[in-house]
Amino acid sequence: MRPSWDAYFMEIARVVSSRSNCLRRKIGALLIKDKRILATGYNGPPSGMKHCDEVGCMRDKMNIPSGERHELCRGLHAEQNVIIQGALHGFSIKDSVLYATHQPCILCAKMLINAGVKGIIIQDNYPDSRAMDFLTEAGITVKIWKGDGKVEWIT
Repeated sequence: MRPSWDAYFMEIARVVSSRSNCLRRKIGALLIKDKRILATGYNGPPSGMKHCDEVGCMRDKMNIPSGERHELCRGLHAEQNVIIQGALHGFSIKDSVLYATHQPCILCAKMLINAGVKGIIIQDNYPDSRAMDFLTEAGITVKIWKGDGKVEWIT
């Protein structure tokens, strides 16, 4: 059976997440416009830097809960990486839709808002309710992927 567009893109986001070397949570994201993939990204350190599985996780060492103190993480978030791909390769991501394995954090939500992303489809939540508040206030549609070709509106 042929998958729906949402199922197709969410499966790609899951595959993209497999490239992550984060010791806490593997996240994948892609930006879609007119049913075409603009960019993909996963969470991990900047290009050329040692990976978390090589040097360890400072947030784990400091017992910092998930969703807090992002600045201590050596990695970029998947959402940050898809935004950077647009800038690096010179294309606009305005009016695109983000498919991600997890809900964006507040930092990524603010970037997605300013980048002009119009919608977000996620598979799992993330412990950052402020991000959802910002996305709602900005009028960005957020849906959660329920599988079996179904999405559920969050905002």
